Amino acid sequence: MSKPNLSGRVAIVTGAANGIGAATAVALAAEGARVVVADVVTGDATVAAVRAVGGEAIAVHCDVADPEQVAAMVDTAVEQLGGLDILVNNAGVGGGSAPLHELDLDDWNRTLAVNLTGPFLCTRAAMPHLLASGRGRIINIASTSGLIGAPLAPAYCATKGAIVNLTRQLAVDYSNRGIRVNAICPGYIDTDLGGHRASMSPDQAAAAHERREAAAARQPIGRQAQTDEVANVVVFLAGDDSSFMTGSIVTVDGGCTTTFNHG
Repeated sequence: MSKPNLSGRVAIVTGAANGIGAATAVALAAEGARVVVADVVTGDATVAAVRAVGGEAIAVHCDVADPEQVAAMVDTAVEQLGGLDILVNNAGVGGGSAPLHELDLDDWNRTLAVNLTGPFLCTRAAMPHLLASGRGRIINIASTSGLIGAPLAPAYCATKGAIVNLTRQLAVDYSNRGIRVNAICPGYIDTDLGGHRASMSPDQAAAAHERREAAAARQPIGRQAQTDEVANVVVFLAGDDSSFMTGSIVTVDGGCTTTFNHG
């Protein structure tokens, strides 16, 4: 299998200031794509990381739940980078940690707005340009929580399950028009816990990390993934080596959805 080559292509990665999104922006750029680093917080560090691998990137402030900001993001990609070929819908929020009957309605609504309406808005705005490209690619970052239940995460599970089937539906409508649409379902990933570590004490952050490591240790591979292990799959789906894949739901989860968690 040849290594993907994305030279001459333009990509938008949402939620690209850190975590999977940042790793994805760098990985796409390393293969030659010019990248829009989109996030509600500054993406300057990701842009610097892209430039460090010899790539080209611009940072754009974008709340994916805001239609006007999404439209401006897409316009910026087209105007400054010359088009749009790849959309990675990565931005997401956790959605609170509570059983459904205790979940605050504002948490529910915000989770749906970012995790589900956000990819809808981004895809809708990007679609004319992806169609014009003739080689459009959409990669949705879902979750293993979209395939199985997770404790105290009703909003998150609901939105990620919806993204899984939205991916299949988009593949039905657009694959015969030159756009391939696939989703990745990561499992335990060694990230900044959704940005929460900054608000934790060192002891709390260490304890949270230890809990995730203990849970990850019970899956077949027995550890958390690094963000680049997910980003590498995004690059594969964005490139030509995955030419017969569309509507695929790819787990990058260390095998956690293959077996019962006996821990």
